[in-house]
Amino acid sequence: MMAVVMVDGVITEHYDSRTKVTVAKQAWMDAVTHKEPDYWEKQTNFWQGQEHFGNINMAILKDRFNQSHGIHVFQVLHGCEYNDDSVSKSGFNHHSYDGDDTLFLDMENRRWIWLQSQLEATVRKWNLNEGWLEFMDLRLLEECPQRLCKMLEYGKSVLQRIQRPLVALLQTQPSAPVTCHATGFYPNIVDMFWMRDGEQLHDHVTHDQLLPNHDGTFQLSVCLNVSAVPPEDWHRYACIFRLEGLPDKIITTLDAAKI
Repeated sequence: MMAVVMVDGVITEHYDSRTKVTVAKQAWMDAVTHKEPDYWEKQTNFWQGQEHFGNINMAILKDRFNQSHGIHVFQVLHGCEYNDDSVSKSGFNHHSYDGDDTLFLDMENRRWIWLQSQLEATVRKWNLNEGWLEFMDLRLLEECPQRLCKMLEYGKSVLQRIQRPLVALLQTQPSAPVTCHATGFYPNIVDMFWMRDGEQLHDHVTHDQLLPNHDGTFQLSVCLNVSAVPPEDWHRYACIFRLEGLPDKIITTLDAAKI
C-alpha cells in the first residue's frame, strides 16, 4: 500500500507498507510538531489502520468481481476543498478498482452511490451504517478543512506564493497553429484563452492539459489555428492569461515577430 497527502498539488506526506512509517515530504512540514508533537505517530497509526482495511476491501473486491489471482489496484481519493473568500467547504470520497470508478460518497445527501453493480451490496450495507456516514461527515467537513488551513499556514511561503509565468508564442511552421505557452506559474488556478477584437474565441482553438513542472510550478498551452487568418488581421488576436492572485492579466498579441 502507498498513501500520499497533497495540498494544492504539493505532496506533504507519504506512507508505504514497506517502511510502515509516515514521513514529511516538505521541509516546512516540520512545523507541525511544534503544536502537535505526536503528529507523525498519529498519522502512522492512521495509515496502518487504513492499510488493514484496504487489504480487507481488496479481498472483498476480488470476490465481488470473481477474481482469484493476478495483480489488482484498489484506490481511494478523499479530501476537501476550502474557500477563504466565501468561507465555504466541501468534501469528496471516490473509490476505484483496476482503474474503473466503483463508488463515491454523495456528501449532500449523505449516502454512497455505486457505479458498478458488483458493489451494490456493499453500498447498501454502508448506507445503513449511520455511524460510518457521521464519521465521513466529521472527517471530510470538519477535520479536513481544519487540517488544510493549518497546512496552508505552515507552508505559506510555498503554498500561498504567487509566481508569474513566462508566456511565449510558438509555431513549428508558417501553416501550423500558433501555440500560446505559459510556464513557471503558481498556483494552478488559471484561465487561458484566445481573443479576437476583445471577444473570447471558441472556434479553431485547442486547449492543452494543465501540466506540472519539476520545480512545483505549472505549465499550460492554448493553440490557435491561424490557417484562415490573413496576416494583416493578426493584430486583432491576443492570448489572455489570468492567474489567481495576480491583479492584472497577461496579454500577448498575435505577432509574427514574437514567435
